[in-house]
Amino acid sequence: MDTLIDLHKISGTFSNTEKMPVLFLGHGSPMNAIEENQFVSGFRNLAKTLPQPNAILCISAHWFTNGTKVTAMEMPRTIHDFGGFPQALFDVQYPVNGSPELAVETKQLLTPVAVELDEHWGLDHGAWSVIKHLYPDANVPVIQLSIDYTKSEQYHFDLAQKLSALRMKGILIVGSGNIIHNLRLVDFPNLNKDNYGYDWAIEARETINDYLLNGDFKPLIDFKKQSRALQLAIPTPEHYLPLIYTLGLKGKQEELSLFNDKLLGGSLSMTSVKIM
Repeated sequence: MDTLIDLHKISGTFSNTEKMPVLFLGHGSPMNAIEENQFVSGFRNLAKTLPQPNAILCISAHWFTNGTKVTAMEMPRTIHDFGGFPQALFDVQYPVNGSPELAVETKQLLTPVAVELDEHWGLDHGAWSVIKHLYPDANVPVIQLSIDYTKSEQYHFDLAQKLSALRMKGILIVGSGNIIHNLRLVDFPNLNKDNYGYDWAIEARETINDYLLNGDFKPLIDFKKQSRALQLAIPTPEHYLPLIYTLGLKGKQEELSLFNDKLLGGSLSMTSVKIM
């Protein structure tokens, strides 16, 4: 992709900036929105290292659609897309602005893919539960891009590359999910045990981290062809695909680093990624 050419597709809504980082955030339980723990501290510490963005584009595991959509409302609602949690969590609101202008520019950048400008969704907990720790004053506009569940992993990696020009306009692109995410096998009695994972989860984490740190993304895109450990780690793709978007945006000379890199409840990981 020629980023300089793609910049011409973007209007003057956002000023030119230095190249913004790209993130993948392991969001974990919605309770991370209101709890104090090491992962929340990790998000806050990350925020101290980031340049101030003009806006945020988030790809969340929790907006899985037939086709591609982007939120285009002025004020996205805070979606409480979960059940069985304390009322205090349902009371949380993240009253951030949207950005119809960024939505339109995102739609244009992704041409010829048909992108629907959505006025109904808002921000699901994959977005607001972590972004609120980065920007607690809700002073950075946020939009969401959906994940088309009919498409392949390679498709999503390639689609992400089309968004590259936004990084030169002060747009912070955030993938939000969990790299290892097997809810059926969670060991709830040991959920608070530090860095606790089953043998297969430990293997999957080590394998995936090696691929990430070595810049070897092909096996990560083709995860369905990899070991049984990875199949157990990624039984369904929705929490994993936001990572693929983050990787698709990495430049050749950029560094990739990990944080919050721990296992949880046997079958989950909170591993997060920063690229800059």
